[in-house]
Amino acid sequence: MENEQEFNPIGLPLIGENFPSLEVQTTHGTINLPKDFKGKWFVLFSHPADFTPVCTTEFVAFNKRYKKFKDLNTELIGLSIDQVFSHIKWTEWIKENLNEEIKFPIIADDMGLVADELGMIHPGKGTNTVRAVFIVDDKGVIRTIIYYPQEVGRNVDEILRTVKALQTSDKTKMAMPENWPNNELIGDNVIIPPASDEKIAQKRKKQNDCFDWWFCHKKLNK
Repeated sequence: MENEQEFNPIGLPLIGENFPSLEVQTTHGTINLPKDFKGKWFVLFSHPADFTPVCTTEFVAFNKRYKKFKDLNTELIGLSIDQVFSHIKWTEWIKENLNEEIKFPIIADDMGLVADELGMIHPGKGTNTVRAVFIVDDKGVIRTIIYYPQEVGRNVDEILRTVKALQTSDKTKMAMPENWPNNELIGDNVIIPPASDEKIAQKRKKQNDCFDWWFCHKKLNK
């Protein structure tokens, strides 16, 4: 059909799918994803290139929050289409000039195979990768995908918040409001899933704080 839209025949990973099995070379040696992180969450994030200003600010931010991610049973792993020696020299520069010793591994995807697999190549920007973020849970399932353009750095606190929100939702079976735990309407409350019938809807309004039967919320400890 003339108006039929073209589509990408390569099956890129989607939220809710298993993260693809990949053997990658990193600054910490060979890592098998997601196998080597079994039982842990991990955040894989790509950057356009080593020795670039925006990427440097991001790596410093990730590194400063490394312990907070670890406290959430979450590992960090970076990626760019650079060779291992470039990653090593860049992290050495960061340590010597910015006093930050990068604690997490960085994938050396100089052939671009991992970036292709995950849809990270930035159209019109040569072989550079976009600023992609994949949050993967402890079962190897992709839970969040975020893409940023080369020109805009990420908010690492938002990525940390997202991991915490996902883990809290999994544990409590509740939904998280905008900017949880600092939502403008309900603060650190969580949202109770919609009622499945009229009887439950009416009962729920009496037992919880509600704007209406379909919008009920509560404290985590209630």
